[in-house]
Amino acid sequence: MKSTLRLFSLLAISGLLFASCSSKRSGSGQSSLTGWNFNDPSYGGYLKGKYKEGNNVPPGMVHIEGGTFTMGLVQDDVMFDWNTTPKQMHVRSFYMDETEVTNSEYSLFMQYTKDIFPPEEPQFKNIYASVLPDTLVWRKGLGNTNLLSESYLRHPSYAEYPVVGVSWIQANKYCKWRTNAVNLKILMDKGIISNIFKEDSLEFKGKNNFDTDAYLTNPYALFEGDSTIYKRGLPVTRKKGEPKKEKGAFTGRHVTSTDGILSQKFRLPTEVEWEYAAKAIFENREYNNIRGRKKYAWDGKYTRDRDKRRRGDQLANFKQGRGNYSGIAGWSSDGSDIPNAVRSYPPNAFGLFDMSGNVAEWVSDVYRPIIDSEANDFNYFRGNIFTKKLINEDGKVVIIGDELGEVEYDTLENGRIIPKEVPGSVKYIPITKEDTYMRRNYNLANNASVGDGDLASSKYYDFDKDQLNGTPRMYNSPEKPEAEKDSLGRVIDNYKYDDKARTTLISDKSRVFKGGSWADREYWLDPAQRRYFPEYMATNYIGFRCATDKMGPMMMNQRKTAVPKYSN
Repeated sequence: MKSTLRLFSLLAISGLLFASCSSKRSGSGQSSLTGWNFNDPSYGGYLKGKYKEGNNVPPGMVHIEGGTFTMGLVQDDVMFDWNTTPKQMHVRSFYMDETEVTNSEYSLFMQYTKDIFPPEEPQFKNIYASVLPDTLVWRKGLGNTNLLSESYLRHPSYAEYPVVGVSWIQANKYCKWRTNAVNLKILMDKGIISNIFKEDSLEFKGKNNFDTDAYLTNPYALFEGDSTIYKRGLPVTRKKGEPKKEKGAFTGRHVTSTDGILSQKFRLPTEVEWEYAAKAIFENREYNNIRGRKKYAWDGKYTRDRDKRRRGDQLANFKQGRGNYSGIAGWSSDGSDIPNAVRSYPPNAFGLFDMSGNVAEWVSDVYRPIIDSEANDFNYFRGNIFTKKLINEDGKVVIIGDELGEVEYDTLENGRIIPKEVPGSVKYIPITKEDTYMRRNYNLANNASVGDGDLASSKYYDFDKDQLNGTPRMYNSPEKPEAEKDSLGRVIDNYKYDDKARTTLISDKSRVFKGGSWADREYWLDPAQRRYFPEYMATNYIGFRCATDKMGPMMMNQRKTAVPKYSN
Protein backbone atom coordinates (compact mmCIF):
# COMPACT_ATOMS: atom_id res chain seq x y z
CA MET A 1 0.00 0.00 0.00
CA LYS A 2 2.80 2.39 0.94
CA SER A 3 4.65 1.57 -2.29
CA THR A 4 1.50 2.29 -4.28
CA LEU A 5 1.09 5.68 -2.60
CA ARG A 6 4.76 6.44 -3.18
CA LEU A 7 4.39 5.53 -6.87
CA PHE A 8 1.27 7.68 -7.15
CA SER A 9 3.11 10.63 -5.58
CA LEU A 10 6.02 10.23 -8.01
CA LEU A 11 3.62 10.12 -10.94
CA ALA A 12 1.85 13.25 -9.67
CA ILE A 13 5.14 15.12 -9.27
CA SER A 14 6.22 13.96 -12.74
CA GLY A 15 2.93 15.22 -14.14
CA LEU A 16 3.45 18.62 -12.55
CA LEU A 17 7.00 18.79 -13.91
CA PHE A 18 5.77 17.79 -17.38
CA ALA A 19 3.02 20.39 -17.23
CA SER A 20 5.59 22.99 -16.14
CA CYS A 21 7.90 22.06 -19.04
CA SER A 22 4.97 22.05 -21.44
CA SER A 23 3.99 25.49 -20.18
CA LYS A 24 7.52 26.75 -20.76
CA ARG A 25 7.53 25.32 -24.28
CA SER A 26 4.16 26.93 -25.04
CA GLY A 27 5.58 30.27 -23.97
CA SER A 28 8.38 29.83 -26.51
CA GLY A 29 6.08 29.34 -29.49
CA GLN A 30 3.72 26.42 -28.87
CA SER A 31 -0.02 26.52 -28.32
CA SER A 32 -0.76 25.33 -24.80
CA LEU A 33 -4.28 24.32 -25.86
CA THR A 34 -3.57 22.43 -29.10
CA GLY A 35 0.14 21.60 -29.04
CA TRP A 36 0.64 23.26 -32.44
CA ASN A 37 3.77 25.30 -33.01
CA PHE A 38 3.40 28.97 -33.85
CA ASN A 39 5.51 30.51 -36.64
CA ASP A 40 6.30 27.00 -37.90
CA PRO A 41 5.72 26.17 -41.61
CA SER A 42 5.21 22.52 -40.63
CA TYR A 43 2.08 23.64 -38.74
CA GLY A 44 0.80 26.11 -41.33
CA GLY A 45 2.99 29.03 -40.27
CA TYR A 46 0.30 30.53 -38.02
CA LEU A 47 1.63 33.69 -36.43
CA LYS A 48 2.04 34.60 -32.80
CA GLY A 49 3.69 37.88 -31.94
CA LYS A 50 5.91 38.20 -28.90
CA TYR A 51 5.32 41.16 -26.65
CA LYS A 52 8.54 42.59 -25.28
CA GLU A 53 7.93 44.53 -22.12
CA GLY A 54 10.21 47.49 -21.71
CA ASN A 55 10.71 51.11 -22.57
CA ASN A 56 8.80 51.32 -25.86
CA VAL A 57 7.94 55.01 -25.58
CA PRO A 58 7.60 56.58 -29.06
CA PRO A 59 10.11 59.33 -29.94
CA GLY A 60 9.32 62.69 -28.40
CA MET A 61 6.64 61.28 -26.08
CA VAL A 62 6.28 60.48 -22.40
CA HIS A 63 4.36 57.71 -20.71
CA ILE A 64 1.17 58.81 -18.94
CA GLU A 65 0.17 56.11 -16.46
CA GLY A 66 -3.60 55.83 -16.31
CA GLY A 67 -5.82 56.05 -13.28
CA THR A 68 -8.82 57.82 -11.80
CA PHE A 69 -9.27 61.54 -11.23
CA THR A 70 -11.94 64.23 -10.98
CA MET A 71 -12.50 65.74 -14.41
CA GLY A 72 -13.91 69.24 -14.39
CA LEU A 73 -13.56 72.38 -12.30
CA VAL A 74 -12.49 71.66 -8.72
CA GLN A 75 -11.86 75.33 -7.93
CA ASP A 76 -14.55 77.98 -7.38
CA ASP A 77 -16.60 78.59 -10.54
CA VAL A 78 -16.29 82.37 -10.50
CA MET A 79 -17.97 82.73 -13.91
CA PHE A 80 -20.94 80.55 -12.85
CA ASP A 81 -21.24 79.04 -16.34
CA TRP A 82 -21.18 75.45 -15.05
CA ASN A 83 -19.31 74.39 -18.14
CA THR A 84 -16.95 72.04 -16.32
CA THR A 85 -19.13 70.06 -13.90
CA PRO A 86 -16.89 67.75 -11.82
CA LYS A 87 -17.17 64.04 -12.60
CA GLN A 88 -14.94 61.16 -11.61
CA MET A 89 -13.34 59.49 -14.62
CA HIS A 90 -10.92 56.67 -15.30
CA VAL A 91 -8.25 57.09 -17.97
CA ARG A 92 -6.25 54.32 -19.61
CA SER A 93 -2.48 54.62 -19.94
CA PHE A 94 -1.24 56.34 -23.08
CA TYR A 95 1.66 58.29 -24.54
CA MET A 96 1.67 62.02 -25.19
CA ASP A 97 4.09 64.45 -26.82
CA GLU A 98 6.18 66.22 -24.20
CA THR A 99 5.80 69.50 -26.14
CA GLU A 100 3.48 71.00 -28.70
CA VAL A 101 4.25 70.23 -32.33
CA THR A 102 6.74 72.89 -33.43
CA ASN A 103 7.09 74.89 -36.64
CA SER A 104 10.06 72.77 -37.71
CA GLU A 105 8.21 69.49 -37.16
CA TYR A 106 5.12 70.68 -39.00
CA SER A 107 7.29 72.06 -41.81
CA LEU A 108 8.61 68.53 -42.38
CA PHE A 109 5.01 67.45 -43.00
CA MET A 110 4.54 70.37 -45.40
CA GLN A 111 7.72 69.62 -47.36
CA TYR A 112 6.90 65.90 -47.63
CA THR A 113 3.38 66.66 -48.85
CA LYS A 114 4.70 69.05 -51.48
CA ASP A 115 7.18 66.44 -52.77
CA ILE A 116 4.70 63.57 -52.88
CA PHE A 117 1.78 65.59 -54.24
CA PRO A 118 3.38 68.32 -56.40
CA PRO A 119 0.95 71.26 -56.59
CA GLU A 120 1.94 71.94 -60.20
CA GLU A 121 0.23 68.70 -61.25
CA PRO A 122 -3.51 69.32 -61.83
CA GLN A 123 -4.77 66.27 -59.90
CA PHE A 124 -2.78 67.29 -56.81
CA LYS A 125 -3.06 71.08 -56.96
CA ASN A 126 -5.12 71.47 -53.75
CA ILE A 127 -3.45 68.87 -51.52
CA TYR A 128 -0.38 70.88 -50.51
CA ALA A 129 -2.43 74.05 -49.99
CA SER A 130 -4.80 72.14 -47.67
CA VAL A 131 -2.04 71.47 -45.09
CA LEU A 132 -0.57 74.98 -45.02
CA PRO A 133 -1.21 76.86 -41.75
CA ASP A 134 -3.15 80.09 -41.99
CA THR A 135 -0.36 82.61 -41.39
CA LEU A 136 -2.79 85.53 -41.71
CA VAL A 137 -4.14 84.78 -38.22
CA TRP A 138 -1.47 87.21 -36.98
CA ARG A 139 -2.96 90.22 -38.72
CA LYS A 140 -4.79 92.83 -36.67
CA GLY A 141 -6.77 95.70 -38.09
CA LEU A 142 -5.28 98.09 -35.53
CA GLY A 143 -2.00 96.33 -34.78
CA ASN A 144 1.50 96.24 -36.26
CA THR A 145 1.73 92.45 -36.41
CA ASN A 146 1.90 91.77 -40.14
CA LEU A 147 5.59 90.83 -39.88
CA LEU A 148 4.63 87.76 -37.84
CA SER A 149 2.46 86.60 -40.74
CA GLU A 150 5.57 86.55 -42.91
CA SER A 151 8.11 85.16 -40.46
CA TYR A 152 6.61 83.13 -37.58
CA LEU A 153 6.11 79.87 -39.51
CA ARG A 154 9.26 79.70 -41.63
CA HIS A 155 11.97 81.87 -40.09
CA PRO A 156 14.67 79.76 -38.34
CA SER A 157 14.44 81.86 -35.19
CA TYR A 158 10.93 80.47 -34.62
CA ALA A 159 11.74 76.85 -35.58
CA GLU A 160 11.23 75.52 -32.03
CA TYR A 161 8.10 77.57 -31.37
CA PRO A 162 4.71 75.81 -31.38
CA VAL A 163 2.94 75.87 -34.73
CA VAL A 164 -0.26 77.94 -34.80
CA GLY A 165 -2.75 78.82 -37.50
CA VAL A 166 -3.55 75.11 -37.76
CA SER A 167 -7.17 73.97 -37.77
CA TRP A 168 -8.45 70.87 -36.01
CA ILE A 169 -8.76 69.15 -39.39
CA GLN A 170 -5.15 69.94 -40.28
CA ALA A 171 -3.93 68.70 -36.90
CA ASN A 172 -5.59 65.34 -37.58
CA LYS A 173 -3.99 65.20 -41.04
CA TYR A 174 -0.60 65.67 -39.40
CA CYS A 175 -1.28 62.85 -36.92
CA LYS A 176 -2.12 60.45 -39.76
CA TRP A 177 0.98 61.44 -41.72
CA ARG A 178 3.14 61.00 -38.63
CA THR A 179 1.83 57.44 -38.22
CA ASN A 180 2.83 56.63 -41.77
CA ALA A 181 6.22 58.35 -41.50
CA VAL A 182 7.17 56.53 -38.29
CA ASN A 183 6.08 53.12 -39.60
CA LEU A 184 7.83 53.62 -42.93
CA LYS A 185 11.08 54.29 -41.06
CA ILE A 186 10.57 51.18 -38.90
CA LEU A 187 10.09 48.98 -41.98
CA MET A 188 13.13 50.46 -43.74
CA ASP A 189 15.35 50.23 -40.64
CA LYS A 190 14.48 46.55 -40.19
CA GLY A 191 15.16 45.75 -43.83
CA ILE A 192 11.57 44.75 -44.59
CA ILE A 193 11.33 47.48 -47.23
CA SER A 194 14.27 48.93 -49.12
CA ASN A 195 14.97 52.62 -48.67
CA ILE A 196 12.37 53.92 -51.09
CA PHE A 197 14.05 57.32 -51.30
CA LYS A 198 17.04 55.63 -53.00
CA GLU A 199 15.05 53.55 -55.49
CA ASP A 200 15.69 54.76 -59.04
CA SER A 201 12.95 52.55 -60.47
CA LEU A 202 10.21 54.11 -58.36
CA GLU A 203 8.60 57.50 -58.73
CA PHE A 204 7.60 58.14 -55.14
CA LYS A 205 4.57 60.32 -55.89
CA GLY A 206 0.79 60.21 -55.92
CA LYS A 207 -0.65 56.82 -55.13
CA ASN A 208 2.87 55.56 -54.35
CA ASN A 209 2.51 57.44 -51.07
CA PHE A 210 3.15 55.02 -48.19
CA ASP A 211 0.13 54.33 -46.00
CA THR A 212 0.17 52.04 -42.95
CA ASP A 213 -3.38 50.73 -43.42
CA ALA A 214 -2.72 50.03 -47.08
CA TYR A 215 0.49 48.18 -46.21
CA LEU A 216 -1.26 45.98 -43.64
CA THR A 217 -4.10 45.32 -46.08
CA ASN A 218 -1.92 44.34 -49.05
CA PRO A 219 1.76 45.34 -49.03
CA TYR A 220 2.23 44.30 -52.66
CA ALA A 221 -0.44 46.74 -53.79
CA LEU A 222 1.76 49.66 -52.75
CA PHE A 223 4.25 51.40 -55.03
CA GLU A 224 2.45 50.02 -58.11
CA GLY A 225 3.46 46.53 -57.09
CA ASP A 226 7.18 47.28 -57.63
CA SER A 227 8.85 44.15 -56.25
CA THR A 228 12.30 45.78 -56.08
CA ILE A 229 11.43 47.50 -52.82
CA TYR A 230 10.57 44.31 -50.97
CA LYS A 231 12.84 41.81 -49.25
CA ARG A 232 11.43 38.54 -50.56
CA GLY A 233 12.52 34.92 -50.26
CA LEU A 234 13.02 32.50 -47.40
CA PRO A 235 15.27 33.28 -44.44
CA VAL A 236 18.89 32.47 -45.23
CA THR A 237 21.87 31.81 -42.99
CA ARG A 238 24.73 34.28 -42.96
CA LYS A 239 27.74 33.08 -44.90
CA LYS A 240 31.27 33.43 -43.61
CA GLY A 241 32.58 36.92 -44.11
CA GLU A 242 29.15 38.49 -44.68
CA PRO A 243 28.17 41.40 -42.42
CA LYS A 244 25.62 40.68 -39.71
CA LYS A 245 22.04 41.56 -40.47
CA GLU A 246 20.33 44.16 -38.40
CA LYS A 247 18.89 42.67 -35.24
CA GLY A 248 15.17 42.07 -35.62
CA ALA A 249 15.18 42.21 -39.42
CA PHE A 250 12.55 40.14 -41.24
CA THR A 251 13.75 38.41 -44.40
CA GLY A 252 11.02 35.94 -45.22
CA ARG A 253 7.69 37.76 -44.96
CA HIS A 254 5.99 41.06 -44.41
CA VAL A 255 5.00 42.49 -41.07
CA THR A 256 1.47 42.12 -39.72
CA SER A 257 -0.25 43.65 -36.73
CA THR A 258 0.52 40.43 -34.85
CA ASP A 259 4.26 41.16 -34.91
CA GLY A 260 3.77 44.25 -32.75
CA ILE A 261 6.65 46.23 -34.24
CA LEU A 262 4.61 48.91 -36.00
CA SER A 263 3.68 52.06 -34.15
CA GLN A 264 0.09 52.55 -33.05
CA LYS A 265 -1.82 55.35 -34.72
CA PHE A 266 -0.98 58.87 -33.61
CA ARG A 267 -3.99 61.07 -32.90
CA LEU A 268 -5.12 64.10 -30.98
CA PRO A 269 -5.60 63.37 -27.27
CA THR A 270 -9.15 63.20 -26.01
CA GLU A 271 -10.32 65.90 -23.62
CA VAL A 272 -10.22 63.58 -20.61
CA GLU A 273 -6.70 62.41 -21.52
CA TRP A 274 -5.42 65.95 -21.96
CA GLU A 275 -6.89 67.18 -18.67
CA TYR A 276 -5.66 64.12 -16.76
CA ALA A 277 -2.13 64.54 -18.15
CA ALA A 278 -2.12 68.27 -17.42
CA LYS A 279 -3.29 67.96 -13.82
CA ALA A 280 -0.83 65.18 -12.90
CA ILE A 281 -2.55 64.83 -9.53
CA PHE A 282 -0.29 61.97 -8.43
CA GLU A 283 2.35 64.48 -7.27
CA ASN A 284 -0.11 65.64 -4.58
CA ARG A 285 -0.47 62.11 -3.23
CA GLU A 286 0.40 61.36 0.38
CA TYR A 287 -0.07 57.66 1.08
CA ASN A 288 -3.57 56.98 -0.29
CA ASN A 289 -4.89 60.53 0.01
CA ILE A 290 -4.77 63.42 -2.43
CA ARG A 291 -3.49 66.58 -0.76
CA GLY A 292 -5.34 69.67 -1.93
CA ARG A 293 -6.72 70.54 -5.36
CA LYS A 294 -4.57 71.55 -8.29
CA LYS A 295 -5.23 74.87 -9.99
CA TYR A 296 -2.45 74.66 -12.57
CA ALA A 297 -0.35 72.03 -14.32
CA TRP A 298 2.25 72.51 -11.59
CA ASP A 299 1.85 72.09 -7.85
CA GLY A 300 0.85 75.23 -5.96
CA LYS A 301 -1.54 78.13 -6.30
CA TYR A 302 0.81 80.76 -7.73
CA THR A 303 2.12 81.44 -11.24
CA ARG A 304 5.61 82.37 -9.98
CA ASP A 305 8.31 79.92 -8.97
CA ARG A 306 8.85 79.63 -5.20
CA ASP A 307 12.09 77.69 -5.45
CA LYS A 308 15.03 79.63 -3.94
CA ARG A 309 17.11 79.35 -7.10
CA ARG A 310 14.36 80.71 -9.39
CA ARG A 311 12.19 82.60 -6.95
CA GLY A 312 9.80 84.94 -8.72
CA ASP A 313 10.25 83.53 -12.23
CA GLN A 314 7.02 83.01 -14.14
CA LEU A 315 6.08 79.35 -14.60
CA ALA A 316 4.05 79.91 -17.77
CA ASN A 317 3.55 82.25 -20.70
CA PHE A 318 0.23 84.08 -20.43
CA LYS A 319 -1.34 87.53 -20.61
CA GLN A 320 -0.84 89.18 -17.22
CA GLY A 321 -3.30 92.02 -17.74
CA ARG A 322 -4.75 94.44 -20.24
CA GLY A 323 -1.90 95.67 -22.40
CA ASN A 324 0.49 93.40 -20.47
CA TYR A 325 1.55 90.27 -22.37
CA SER A 326 4.88 89.60 -20.70
CA GLY A 327 5.38 91.90 -17.72
CA ILE A 328 7.86 94.70 -17.19
CA ALA A 329 11.12 94.29 -19.06
CA GLY A 330 13.76 92.48 -17.04
CA TRP A 331 13.26 90.27 -14.03
CA SER A 332 9.45 90.52 -13.98
CA SER A 333 8.97 89.38 -17.58
CA ASP A 334 7.68 85.90 -18.40
CA GLY A 335 10.03 85.80 -21.38
CA SER A 336 7.71 86.21 -24.35
CA ASP A 337 4.86 88.37 -25.62
CA ILE A 338 3.87 85.78 -28.25
CA PRO A 339 4.24 81.98 -28.10
CA ASN A 340 7.62 81.06 -26.66
CA ALA A 341 9.98 78.26 -27.66
CA VAL A 342 8.94 74.88 -26.29
CA ARG A 343 10.66 73.75 -23.07
CA SER A 344 11.09 77.38 -21.97
CA TYR A 345 9.25 76.70 -18.70
CA PRO A 346 9.47 73.81 -16.22
CA PRO A 347 7.51 70.63 -17.05
CA ASN A 348 4.74 69.21 -14.90
CA ALA A 349 5.07 66.01 -12.87
CA PHE A 350 4.51 63.81 -15.94
CA GLY A 351 7.30 65.60 -17.80
CA LEU A 352 4.96 67.54 -20.10
CA PHE A 353 5.83 71.10 -21.05
CA ASP A 354 3.42 74.04 -21.43
CA MET A 355 0.23 72.33 -20.35
CA SER A 356 -0.69 75.69 -18.82
CA GLY A 357 0.16 78.64 -21.03
CA ASN A 358 2.12 79.27 -24.25
CA VAL A 359 -0.58 78.02 -26.67
CA ALA A 360 -3.94 76.40 -26.09
CA GLU A 361 -4.32 72.99 -27.71
CA TRP A 362 -6.82 71.12 -29.83
CA VAL A 363 -8.30 67.91 -28.44
CA SER A 364 -10.36 65.43 -30.41
CA ASP A 365 -13.76 65.84 -28.70
CA VAL A 366 -16.89 67.40 -30.11
CA TYR A 367 -17.91 70.23 -27.78
CA ARG A 368 -20.92 70.08 -25.50
CA PRO A 369 -21.58 72.75 -22.84
CA ILE A 370 -21.20 70.43 -19.84
CA ILE A 371 -19.66 67.06 -19.12
CA ASP A 372 -22.47 64.65 -19.89
CA SER A 373 -24.20 63.37 -16.78
CA GLU A 374 -24.65 60.01 -18.49
CA ALA A 375 -21.17 59.95 -20.05
CA ASN A 376 -19.06 56.85 -20.06
CA ASP A 377 -16.80 57.06 -17.00
CA PHE A 378 -14.13 54.91 -18.68
CA ASN A 379 -11.98 56.75 -21.23
CA TYR A 380 -14.74 59.26 -22.02
CA PHE A 381 -14.84 60.62 -25.57
CA ARG A 382 -17.52 62.32 -27.66
CA GLY A 383 -17.05 62.21 -31.41
CA ASN A 384 -16.79 58.56 -32.47
CA ILE A 385 -17.55 57.89 -36.13
CA PHE A 386 -17.42 54.15 -36.72
CA THR A 387 -16.25 53.19 -40.20
CA LYS A 388 -15.26 50.14 -42.22
CA LYS A 389 -13.08 49.52 -45.25
CA LEU A 390 -14.79 49.83 -48.62
CA ILE A 391 -14.82 46.51 -50.49
CA ASN A 392 -15.21 46.45 -54.28
CA GLU A 393 -17.13 43.95 -56.41
CA ASP A 394 -14.10 41.65 -56.53
CA GLY A 395 -13.96 41.50 -52.74
CA LYS A 396 -10.81 43.63 -52.51
CA VAL A 397 -10.19 46.63 -50.28
CA VAL A 398 -10.35 49.87 -52.26
CA ILE A 399 -7.20 52.00 -52.21
CA ILE A 400 -7.52 55.63 -53.30
CA GLY A 401 -5.95 56.20 -56.71
CA ASP A 402 -6.42 52.67 -58.01
CA GLU A 403 -10.17 52.57 -58.56
CA LEU A 404 -11.68 55.94 -57.67
CA GLY A 405 -9.96 58.00 -60.35
CA GLU A 406 -9.08 61.58 -59.50
CA VAL A 407 -8.78 62.88 -55.97
CA GLU A 408 -12.09 63.88 -54.39
CA TYR A 409 -12.16 67.27 -52.69
CA ASP A 410 -14.44 68.89 -50.16
CA THR A 411 -15.10 72.61 -49.67
CA LEU A 412 -15.30 73.71 -46.04
CA GLU A 413 -17.58 76.41 -44.66
CA ASN A 414 -14.76 78.96 -44.83
CA GLY A 415 -14.13 78.16 -48.49
CA ARG A 416 -10.97 76.15 -47.98
CA ILE A 417 -10.60 73.13 -50.28
CA ILE A 418 -9.31 69.89 -48.77
CA PRO A 419 -8.95 66.34 -50.15
CA LYS A 420 -11.36 63.81 -48.67
CA GLU A 421 -8.60 61.19 -48.88
CA VAL A 422 -5.11 61.32 -50.33
CA PRO A 423 -3.95 58.80 -52.97
CA GLY A 424 -2.47 55.60 -51.63
CA SER A 425 -4.72 55.43 -48.56
CA VAL A 426 -7.50 52.95 -47.82
CA LYS A 427 -11.04 54.10 -48.52
CA TYR A 428 -13.27 54.01 -45.44
CA ILE A 429 -17.05 54.42 -45.31
CA PRO A 430 -19.46 54.75 -42.35
CA ILE A 431 -20.92 51.54 -41.01
CA THR A 432 -24.49 50.68 -42.02
CA LYS A 433 -27.58 49.55 -40.13
CA GLU A 434 -26.76 45.97 -41.12
CA ASP A 435 -23.44 46.28 -39.29
CA THR A 436 -25.19 47.33 -36.08
CA TYR A 437 -27.98 44.77 -36.17
CA MET A 438 -28.63 43.28 -32.70
CA ARG A 439 -25.81 45.30 -31.15
CA ARG A 440 -26.26 46.76 -27.68
CA ASN A 441 -23.12 48.91 -27.35
CA TYR A 442 -23.78 51.19 -30.34
CA ASN A 443 -26.28 51.50 -33.18
CA LEU A 444 -25.06 54.51 -35.18
CA ALA A 445 -22.04 55.36 -37.29
CA ASN A 446 -21.85 59.00 -36.14
CA ASN A 447 -22.01 59.23 -32.35
CA ALA A 448 -21.24 62.94 -31.95
CA SER A 449 -24.75 63.76 -30.68
CA VAL A 450 -25.64 60.52 -28.94
CA GLY A 451 -27.71 61.24 -25.84
CA ASP A 452 -27.28 65.00 -26.20
CA GLY A 453 -28.73 66.65 -29.26
CA ASP A 454 -29.90 63.72 -31.39
CA LEU A 455 -33.51 62.88 -32.05
CA ALA A 456 -33.59 60.17 -29.38
CA SER A 457 -32.63 62.69 -26.68
CA SER A 458 -35.22 65.29 -27.67
CA LYS A 459 -38.90 65.62 -26.88
CA TYR A 460 -39.63 64.53 -30.46
CA TYR A 461 -38.08 61.10 -29.99
CA ASP A 462 -41.32 59.24 -30.82
CA PHE A 463 -42.15 61.35 -33.90
CA ASP A 464 -41.62 60.25 -37.48
CA LYS A 465 -39.50 62.41 -39.76
CA ASP A 466 -42.56 63.12 -41.87
CA GLN A 467 -44.32 64.52 -38.83
CA LEU A 468 -41.34 66.67 -37.93
CA ASN A 469 -40.88 68.11 -41.40
CA GLY A 470 -37.15 67.85 -40.86
CA THR A 471 -35.34 66.68 -37.74
CA PRO A 472 -34.92 69.53 -35.21
CA ARG A 473 -31.49 70.07 -33.75
CA MET A 474 -30.72 70.99 -30.18
CA TYR A 475 -27.53 72.73 -31.25
CA ASN A 476 -29.02 74.64 -34.16
CA SER A 477 -26.06 76.57 -35.52
CA PRO A 478 -26.47 78.11 -38.99
CA GLU A 479 -26.10 75.63 -41.83
CA LYS A 480 -24.10 76.09 -44.99
CA PRO A 481 -24.94 73.17 -47.31
CA GLU A 482 -22.46 73.95 -50.08
CA ALA A 483 -19.93 76.69 -50.65
CA GLU A 484 -20.88 78.79 -53.67
CA LYS A 485 -18.35 81.01 -55.44
CA ASP A 486 -18.71 84.06 -57.63
CA SER A 487 -16.96 84.66 -60.96
CA LEU A 488 -13.77 85.71 -59.15
CA GLY A 489 -13.66 82.54 -57.07
CA ARG A 490 -14.72 84.24 -53.84
CA VAL A 491 -16.94 82.29 -51.46
CA ILE A 492 -20.50 83.58 -51.23
CA ASP A 493 -21.91 83.69 -47.72
CA ASN A 494 -25.10 81.67 -48.01
CA TYR A 495 -25.72 80.41 -44.50
CA LYS A 496 -29.21 78.96 -44.30
CA TYR A 497 -31.44 80.69 -41.78
CA ASP A 498 -34.94 79.29 -41.55
CA ASP A 499 -37.99 80.62 -39.74
CA LYS A 500 -36.74 79.19 -36.46
CA ALA A 501 -34.16 81.51 -34.94
CA ARG A 502 -30.66 80.11 -34.61
CA THR A 503 -29.75 80.35 -30.96
CA THR A 504 -26.20 78.94 -30.80
CA LEU A 505 -22.95 78.54 -32.71
CA ILE A 506 -22.43 75.06 -31.27
CA SER A 507 -22.62 72.18 -33.74
CA ASP A 508 -21.09 68.76 -34.30
CA LYS A 509 -18.20 70.60 -35.99
CA SER A 510 -17.37 72.51 -32.79
CA ARG A 511 -14.24 71.05 -31.20
CA VAL A 512 -12.85 71.46 -27.71
CA PHE A 513 -9.56 73.20 -27.08
CA LYS A 514 -7.87 73.20 -23.69
CA GLY A 515 -5.31 75.17 -21.72
CA GLY A 516 -4.50 78.85 -21.53
CA SER A 517 -2.30 80.59 -24.08
CA TRP A 518 0.02 83.56 -24.42
CA ALA A 519 -3.08 85.66 -25.26
CA ASP A 520 -5.20 84.47 -22.29
CA ARG A 521 -5.51 85.67 -18.73
CA GLU A 522 -4.53 83.51 -15.77
CA TYR A 523 -8.11 82.25 -15.38
CA TRP A 524 -7.73 79.97 -18.41
CA LEU A 525 -4.54 78.28 -17.18
CA ASP A 526 -6.61 75.84 -15.11
CA PRO A 527 -6.53 72.52 -17.05
CA ALA A 528 -10.22 72.00 -16.29
CA GLN A 529 -11.28 75.04 -18.33
CA ARG A 530 -12.71 74.26 -21.73
CA ARG A 531 -13.62 76.26 -24.79
CA TYR A 532 -14.65 75.49 -28.36
CA PHE A 533 -13.90 76.59 -31.90
CA PRO A 534 -15.02 75.39 -35.37
CA GLU A 535 -12.90 72.49 -36.57
CA TYR A 536 -12.19 74.14 -39.93
CA MET A 537 -10.89 77.46 -38.51
CA ALA A 538 -7.57 78.46 -36.93
CA THR A 539 -6.19 81.13 -34.61
CA ASN A 540 -2.80 82.46 -33.51
CA TYR A 541 -3.16 80.99 -30.02
CA ILE A 542 -4.22 77.35 -30.63
CA GLY A 543 -1.66 74.63 -31.38
CA PHE A 544 -1.69 70.89 -30.75
CA ARG A 545 0.26 67.84 -29.64
CA CYS A 546 -0.21 64.15 -30.45
CA ALA A 547 -1.05 61.12 -28.35
CA THR A 548 -1.11 57.38 -28.98
CA ASP A 549 -2.34 54.31 -27.13
CA LYS A 550 -0.17 52.20 -24.88
CA MET A 551 -0.34 48.48 -25.52
CA GLY A 552 -0.18 45.87 -22.76
CA PRO A 553 0.21 46.64 -19.04
CA MET A 554 -0.88 50.05 -17.80
CA MET A 555 2.42 50.57 -15.96
CA MET A 556 5.89 50.65 -17.46
CA ASN A 557 7.86 47.46 -16.66
CA GLN A 558 4.89 46.15 -14.69
CA ARG A 559 5.71 43.26 -12.38
CA LYS A 560 4.24 39.96 -13.52
CA THR A 561 1.75 38.15 -11.31
CA ALA A 562 3.51 35.52 -9.25
CA VAL A 563 2.74 31.90 -10.21
CA PRO A 564 1.62 29.87 -7.16
CA LYS A 565 4.00 27.13 -6.15
CA TYR A 566 2.72 23.61 -5.49
CA SER A 567 4.05 21.33 -2.78
CA ASN A 568 3.23 17.73 -2.04
